[in-house]
Amino acid sequence: MPQMAPIGWLSLFIIFSMAFIMFNIMNYYSYMPSMPKSNLIDKKKSFNSYNWKW
Repeated sequence: MPQMAPIGWLSLFIIFSMAFIMFNIMNYYSYMPSMPKSNLIDKKKSFNSYNWKW
């Protein structure tokens, strides 16, 4: 059975590592977190809290 040269293992490692890194980068930047509705409600409350009734 023929054995693989070290440069072959190195090129395979580099190719698979780059594919893994690119896959993770694409997944990281394609995720768009949605803003929770509680933050919108809190902003309205904080805006209305400045209306002082003396």
